[in-house]
Amino acid sequence: MISLKPRKVLVILWSDMKDFARILGAYLKGKMTVVVTVLVCFGIFLLVFSLYSLPWEAVGYASLLAGVFILIIAIIDFTGFYKRYTMLENLKKNITVSDYMFPTAKDLIEGGYQDLIQMIDHDRTEIINQKEKAFADMVDYYTIWAHQIKTPIAAMRLLLQSEQSDTNSELLEQLFKVEQYVEMVLQYLRLENMSSDLMFKRYSLDDIVKQAIRKYSKFFIRKKIKLNYGNLNCNVLTDEKWLVFVVEQILSNALKYTSAGEISIYMDSGLPDTLVIEDTGIGIEQENLPRVFEKGFTGYIGRSDKRSTGIGLFLCKQILNKMSHTITIESVVGKGTKVKIGLDTANIAAD
Repeated sequence: MISLKPRKVLVILWSDMKDFARILGAYLKGKMTVVVTVLVCFGIFLLVFSLYSLPWEAVGYASLLAGVFILIIAIIDFTGFYKRYTMLENLKKNITVSDYMFPTAKDLIEGGYQDLIQMIDHDRTEIINQKEKAFADMVDYYTIWAHQIKTPIAAMRLLLQSEQSDTNSELLEQLFKVEQYVEMVLQYLRLENMSSDLMFKRYSLDDIVKQAIRKYSKFFIRKKIKLNYGNLNCNVLTDEKWLVFVVEQILSNALKYTSAGEISIYMDSGLPDTLVIEDTGIGIEQENLPRVFEKGFTGYIGRSDKRSTGIGLFLCKQILNKMSHTITIESVVGKGTKVKIGLDTANIAAD
């Protein structure tokens, strides 16, 4: 059996009594005209009896019978009011309004209000459906556009790779960034329905991280950034495609804001289920750290580098949340940034 402390019982009872008193007060306020009319009638009733000098026993008996009758009617009416109030409170928790959900209207005015509410709800539903359709059409359009734009990008890459030169190398680097922005658009569009796209399995964290490193290997070489790669010999219960995208975004930020020095990737010794990507870049100001995962926020970095979109970390946070992973950032301006991704991992022995 569940036992409650006397103090807790009293608190619950007191809360219930306050709610009942509030409802009773609202009921009496709504019936104020009837209450005043009854009191006036009783006053006239007593005045007439006193003028005719009738026995007070008869007056008292008649008053008692009338009072009991009125009290019974009031209790029945209040019970109906209380049930209707409870039903309407439950309605507030449900967005959809239907005919059968409303209590039966007592009069034409109340019925009119119910009709008005249903009309408003119908219009609201229509507007929501129109907006959802418009959003779905927009997502379809941009998804098709993002896929189609990959074809000319691939053709441009082949043309640039056909002839080696410093100019072509620079153009290839910029073309790679365009591809990254297109990929970011695709993932942003898929984010709304990401749950249906997830496929959880146990993957090698080492393989996932190395996919991202291979993609950015030319930037490590071009910027002469040293890579310190720790032992990531563990399995991760995750979705490979989405986690690779997250690691790529974090690695891209690390390379973008590290002009010289090194990037370290390792497992946190204090938290064995936590992947750490640490750089020696420009860092993030402390007052900006709580806002780095907000959509569109660029802060200090955004002002010093106009190429920052403020979308990358927002996407990472949203994606990891949907996969029940976590992400935190520690940073010191001028010293670097440390990104920690919390993962549900199981250590395995090396082959």
